[in-house]
Amino acid sequence: MRQIDALKSPRFAQISTFARLPRCSDPSEGAVFVGVPFDDATTYRPGARFGPSGIRDGSRLLRPYNPFLEVYPFDELNACDAGDVDTVPGHIEDTMRAVESFMGPVFKETVPFVAGGDHSITLSLLRSVHGAHGKVNLIHFDSHYDFWDNHWGKKYTHGTWLRRAIEEGLVNRVIQVGIRGSVYSHQDKDDGRKLGVTSLDVRVVKSNLPATLEALNSLSGKTYISFDIDAVDPAFAPGTGTPEVGGFTSYEALEIVRSLKLQLVGFDVVEVAPPYDVSELTSMLAANLVYEAMSVVAKGRKR
Repeated sequence: MRQIDALKSPRFAQISTFARLPRCSDPSEGAVFVGVPFDDATTYRPGARFGPSGIRDGSRLLRPYNPFLEVYPFDELNACDAGDVDTVPGHIEDTMRAVESFMGPVFKETVPFVAGGDHSITLSLLRSVHGAHGKVNLIHFDSHYDFWDNHWGKKYTHGTWLRRAIEEGLVNRVIQVGIRGSVYSHQDKDDGRKLGVTSLDVRVVKSNLPATLEALNSLSGKTYISFDIDAVDPAFAPGTGTPEVGGFTSYEALEIVRSLKLQLVGFDVVEVAPPYDVSELTSMLAANLVYEAMSVVAKGRKR
């Protein structure tokens, strides 16, 4: 059964999967949606462990054809929903090992689209990417730097994952998009330069979106995208654990993602916390970001 025909089948109507996609257990079947329901590395409001289920609920209105990129992403990628990683609540490093064990084979077979969970999960995902593809470029959408050395003396939190990834040699070029808000010290910006991170703050991006897209699309080689939903203004995405005012609109976020022309090897959207959401605004936006990322990959395969 073709993917777009399967979406019309009544037997999928009530299944809680991303965009009503069929379940799959074999990652070689096609591009997969995977959830990582974990939020024990948060430093403010918990709740992102419910992100994968919220994003699945928010995806119910997604339809097979993307008119902006002129692709049928689900059909062309043979997409399916592989369920959730079995995380270990309260145990960050055990969960990281579980994510790496689950995702390592997935990255070797296909392009995964992952729903968190807090941002600490991205370190495990990048380890898995590295096992499959070696070093990759990283585009990091966020309102926060996430390259602090520790929080309360702890090396593994949702605010330290990027420094760990750089220290472990998992990434090549790193471009951050949407950084804003207060920080702990003026040294934070200096740390970014020392780590070799290019940070495009929200004023730079909003004042010249074409230049931002040119910088992102200048990346050559395999690229991974991690999208923290708090890059978007809480007026458009209130359901997140560490909101910062003055961010992107939902339109700007979607337009940036759908305008990318890169060799994507994976995509995650993290920090969606449904307990703080309003009318599923955040979950729906996150689901649409995944949809646009799938469409980018599908469009790239047609070129």
